[in-house]
Amino acid sequence: MSLPVTSGGELVRFLVKQGFVIKRQRGSHVILKHNDKRSTSVPLHNELDRGTLRGILIQVNELEHFIEQM
Repeated sequence: MSLPVTSGGELVRFLVKQGFVIKRQRGSHVILKHNDKRSTSVPLHNELDRGTLRGILIQVNELEHFIEQM
């Protein structure tokens, strides 16, 4: 299944719902961390490349949850 076009803000909101916490922001990138030590950086662009989106979701092990909810 193909990933939908998603903005950085939408991805941040999804990750916060999954238990991630916004730790800081530098420029157009938000750094999120989870209690179980997972972390990632999300660019706040209007439209994320599908490869970037897939990479972030695989990095934080949330790809299947994201596809189910979208």
